Amino acid sequence: MKTLILVRHAKSDWPEDTEDFDRPLAEKGVQDAVKMSQFLKENNIQIDKFVSSPALRALSTCEIFDEVYHIGIETDRKLYNASESNFELVTFGLQDNFDSVAFFSHNNGISNFANSMTEDLMMFPTCGVAGYAIDCDSWSDFENADKKLLFFHEPKKIKI
Repeated sequence: MKTLILVRHAKSDWPEDTEDFDRPLAEKGVQDAVKMSQFLKENNIQIDKFVSSPALRALSTCEIFDEVYHIGIETDRKLYNASESNFELVTFGLQDNFDSVAFFSHNNGISNFANSMTEDLMMFPTCGVAGYAIDCDSWSDFENADKKLLFFHEPKKIKI
């Protein structure tokens, strides 16, 4: 059994003359990422590996989570402006010794990918987190494995 956790980047800012890729987190985004990462850790959500879009707002969100989890970060360009097939490609490439992996990415791709896995339709708010049980022993079997939504958390609905 594997666990895949999807994290939409926290609330970002868009300063003048800033390219989409280089958008930083807004102060609210920093606060939400701190709150969400602490909430997950306090609720014993195990994560073995972080894989993030290299875009600044996603990577910064991931870095805040890593301050709580201390597991290191891998970036993958396929998670920036990702299609469902990009998420699958990243999943297929995961090493099997990682049982619980978190992807940090962007909408609309992350919502579309989440909705393709189960019938639990959702639209991720910024710093929204969903966890899925994937009934397989190898990430290479992800495509045909049964998938079940375990949890869905939004920053505005959690208390820590």
